[in-house]
Amino acid sequence: MMYWLTKAAAILAGSILVAVGVNLFLVPHRLMDGGMIGIGLLASYYVQLPPGLVMIGVSIPVYAVAFFYDRRLFFHSFHGMLISSFFIDIFSGMRSWNHWSVTSSAVTGGALIGTGIGLMLAYETNTGGTDLLAQFLARRFAIPVSLLIFLIDGMIVACSLHTIGLERMVFSLITITAVAATTHMFSGIRRRRPPYIVIGPLGEGAVRKKQTWSGVDHFTR
Repeated sequence: MMYWLTKAAAILAGSILVAVGVNLFLVPHRLMDGGMIGIGLLASYYVQLPPGLVMIGVSIPVYAVAFFYDRRLFFHSFHGMLISSFFIDIFSGMRSWNHWSVTSSAVTGGALIGTGIGLMLAYETNTGGTDLLAQFLARRFAIPVSLLIFLIDGMIVACSLHTIGLERMVFSLITITAVAATTHMFSGIRRRRPPYIVIGPLGEGAVRKKQTWSGVDHFTR
């Protein structure tokens, strides 16, 4: 029960952070993110469609694949996509609040989005679409999910050059770098870290001593 309450809180907090990052920092400067968020932003910049609604529509084929090949991932992730998409559109009124430079917005927006995505990934959910695809591939090929997200995001941002121009594309690459770094940081918050082992002076006649740390035996020279 406690796990599900914690997971719900992580999804809610993560979705709000993503929505704030998108609406308060990226959209006012017409910056891009990658993944389904980036595709939603492209639709918004091109034809003024709600990005959250576009994210849901484009994510459906990926979720269909996950439903047939990894139902556990599907059922853990589907609600994360719906909630994050909902908040992205609901928080659209924040776009007029931005008074920061494009550099600050690129870094801060990317950090907020990456933190939100990382929190959701830590509890086996995500914002849908390419994040789901990255998680799906990472579980099968032992590739860091943050690296896959970064590569996919980079391709999507590169495709936006004609729409947003070279300068905004460069700042958008800064954004996805911040997203990747914070995603990697927060997606591992639930992993158990190995015990800290102190290695003493190495030399001839060093004695191997047995030490106990939290009930587990470890050895150090």
